[in-house]
Amino acid sequence: MPKGSEALTTARKEEIVNACAALYETMSFKEITLKEIGQKTSFTRTSIYNYFQTKEEIFLALLQREHEAWTADLTAIFQGNDSLSAAAFADALGHTLEKREAMLRLESMNLYDIEGSSRMENLVAFKVVYAGAMRSVACCLEKFFPAMSPDEIQDFLYAFFPFLFGVYPYAVPTKKQRTAMELAHVDYARTSIYEITRSFVVRLLHSFEKPDTLS
Repeated sequence: MPKGSEALTTARKEEIVNACAALYETMSFKEITLKEIGQKTSFTRTSIYNYFQTKEEIFLALLQREHEAWTADLTAIFQGNDSLSAAAFADALGHTLEKREAMLRLESMNLYDIEGSSRMENLVAFKVVYAGAMRSVACCLEKFFPAMSPDEIQDFLYAFFPFLFGVYPYAVPTKKQRTAMELAHVDYARTSIYEITRSFVVRLLHSFEKPDTLS
């Protein structure tokens, strides 16, 4: 057990978020309760209230952690490459997001409830991390696509980040949704988070490539 109250608080918060993340792999946001989260921790359920006031605050912490992990991957792309074509950058960006299924799922389905039922200080902490992810994408664009103006980079961000809110439900429809589309004769092509992201980013960036990187 970690020594000191700060270390203990950090460890217990992480344990609670880990429990929530494990449940979220097989259950929906609505199905998961504080009771079930507490049953997967090593301490009493009532102790959760010492760290999080609502279920939504736990999910907000999970969403924040997901964005921190994504930002680390974006930083690795930035630091690990001197130059990238639109296709290569889109490929790398798509691979970072295929690992962030929980992040995309929460953003597309539950963000309003999560933010609405979280304390302001927790929401501000999340927004700081979210803004950091946006800056990391912007830094990659500045480095790999120097032809882009600041306004064009901003336009990319305004297109790309709202796009992320729709990736998960399109790439991972439920069985009921697939059945409904079949009965409605909707032409639906199965695709992945990676494939959707890569295709979208290539289209956004193709015109900004250096001539010698076009293929």
